[in-house]
Amino acid sequence: MARKNYTFTSESVSEGHPDKVCDRISDAVLDAFLTEEPEARVACETFATTGMVVIGGEVGLSDQDKLKNYMGRIGQIARDCIKDIGYEQEKFHWNTCHVLNFLHEQSAHIAKGVNSADNKDEGAGDQGIMFGYAVTETPELMPAPIQLSHKILKRLAEVRKSGQEPDLRPDAKSQVSLRYEDGKPVEVTSIVLSTQHAHEEQNSDDIRAIVEPYIREVIPGEWLSDKTEWWINPTGTFVIGGPDGDAGLTGRKIIVDTYGGAAPHGGGAFSGKDPTKVDRSAAYASRYLAKNVVAAGIAERCTVQLSYAIGVSKPLSIYVDTHGTGEVSEEAIEKALAQVMDLSPRGIREHLQLNKPIYERTAAYGHFGREPDADGGFSWEKTDLVDALKKAV
Repeated sequence: MARKNYTFTSESVSEGHPDKVCDRISDAVLDAFLTEEPEARVACETFATTGMVVIGGEVGLSDQDKLKNYMGRIGQIARDCIKDIGYEQEKFHWNTCHVLNFLHEQSAHIAKGVNSADNKDEGAGDQGIMFGYAVTETPELMPAPIQLSHKILKRLAEVRKSGQEPDLRPDAKSQVSLRYEDGKPVEVTSIVLSTQHAHEEQNSDDIRAIVEPYIREVIPGEWLSDKTEWWINPTGTFVIGGPDGDAGLTGRKIIVDTYGGAAPHGGGAFSGKDPTKVDRSAAYASRYLAKNVVAAGIAERCTVQLSYAIGVSKPLSIYVDTHGTGEVSEEAIEKALAQVMDLSPRGIREHLQLNKPIYERTAAYGHFGREPDADGGFSWEKTDLVDALKKAV
């Protein structure tokens, strides 16, 4: 039997965290290639350290001349990302850092497994397992600890970039601990925030005075009390930050990107990967299915797992767990999911319209629990399968 009374903690990191800088650049490169060609193949990795960004991986366009031309744009794409994030430090500045580009053409052996002769029976870009999750804890049907952790950092980024809080800097981490009673969140027991700031003489109390009003904006008032512990910049000074303070790498924040540890993760990172890579597209599809199950009232909590093999078009398995909250059996839901959506890699891409330049915006503050955009961004957050699922079960 699942526990009903417990405290659970999740963390998030800001867009200026070194790993998130790398995720952002990798997804911006992906968007650039998808803008040129919706069927572009991209697997882009980024490494960042003091004064340097290194980009590598595989890319593919049908026109080799265009591919060569695009290689010359990679450096500017990286600089634009760093500039928008806000890094103008002496040892990590958008205009002076070195950008090294080692991208190369996609492996023909990988391409053979993904592409079919008639392009109708496209195989998965790799083997793997992907999980999706949804729960009724928040309006976004996300686990509350990770959703609140994201909201804190997103709000602080807004006031930093607007100039409202000029002493804040890009690098930050948040952590929220929530106490649950009878399986429902009732109280924030602690808040941890470490944020980069402008001046050596600023201490923890100074930074708390800046950030606390914004934290209170995003956390429901009934979840805060005199017993809530606040740990703001607990080590004191945090002036040296970003890739100058710690190296960054694409794909190291997979739990931040998903459910904050409240649900399983298949292990594959998202950023820099085009949607033929099921690490990304099938994880989005799994979230989409789980969210629609919960939105339909079929369960209060739902985990969906999909599995794939490289070059094989259909999922090898579909698994559902409603954690004792389902209105119908998990077996019935599994059959319904296979009916309401084509879960081949191409079916997922077409259903969710994933062949668009919509990925740079996903690189910080979570890939899930976001509002769908008019241009197709976060399409996996829609709840347009509710009626079909109700009929299918």
